[in-house]
Amino acid sequence: MLRLPKFELCTPTTLAQAVALLAESPDARIVAGGTDLVPNMKHELFTPARVVSLAAVRELRGICRNSDGSLAIGAMTSLAEVAASERVRTQAPALAQACSLVAGPQLRTMGTLGGNVLLDTRCQWYNQTYFWRQALGFCMKKDGEVCHVVKGGKNCVAAASNDSAPPLMTLGATLEFASPRGRRAIAIDDFWVADGIFNKQVERDEVLVSIHVPKAPEGHRGAYGKLRDRGSIDFPLLGVAVRLDLDAQGAVEHADVVVTALAAQPKRIAKLDAILRGQRPGSAEFETAVTEAAALAHRQCKPLPNIPGDADYRRDMVPVYVKRTLLAASRGEGPVHHV
Repeated sequence: MLRLPKFELCTPTTLAQAVALLAESPDARIVAGGTDLVPNMKHELFTPARVVSLAAVRELRGICRNSDGSLAIGAMTSLAEVAASERVRTQAPALAQACSLVAGPQLRTMGTLGGNVLLDTRCQWYNQTYFWRQALGFCMKKDGEVCHVVKGGKNCVAAASNDSAPPLMTLGATLEFASPRGRRAIAIDDFWVADGIFNKQVERDEVLVSIHVPKAPEGHRGAYGKLRDRGSIDFPLLGVAVRLDLDAQGAVEHADVVVTALAAQPKRIAKLDAILRGQRPGSAEFETAVTEAAALAHRQCKPLPNIPGDADYRRDMVPVYVKRTLLAASRGEGPVHHV
């Protein structure tokens, strides 16, 4: 049986209290739903002296529409609530679909959108028990100096595995943080860095307050595709978020595809918009353009053997899932996933 290490649990009821508790303890950790932190603590990946629970901070929960039509989603809003929200499903369908595919029903009820955004990177050599990692010789992400994925590698390549990240990037979301220094906002496109050890532009004493999603145009369509071994529970072997904005004539005005689980940060497929712009969903030309876009994604994506699942197979599935998810978005369908 894996046991939790000893720690002090703090349960603030306001955001100000939570920020103050974090500031008092340099090695403190925030716990939201606990679906990722608790297992990691049992594996001794994190052994904080203080854990600050946000469960009782009511101001961090809820989904509301702002006066400009944008959505503000509290960081402590559960994944299940985001997935079921009519507002989210209408304005940000890819985000609702992605949240509906995280883990299983119990974990989506406990897990939060903020927790998924801030999910630690994952690697098959890292997400193991202390005994297992000690026998292997540890790795540079925790307690060691070598990378077991890339021999002689000098950078950690643990994979970003948060399903919510790609749709939030296609939606142009902004993250709002609070700290002892006040509040700040950062565009989610600027949030990630190519470092598997810590792939986020966030300080240890900052609390994610909310996620802001701009209003989408009338012709907005989105979808999310997820490749995994089983139909539930598993982290993605590949995640694909698609955004299509159609003009008044029904042609593609803007297209965006972001993938995750292949590297330390989510990846936007470059130059894809030019291939699809002007194409009308349902036409033969659109089908051809989608096939070309899928081939472009295949050329740009080169997974590493950093998570379970054959890397060559995962790369071969990139064009398959990009094509399926683009077609699902064009039809107003989704999500695309293994069943």
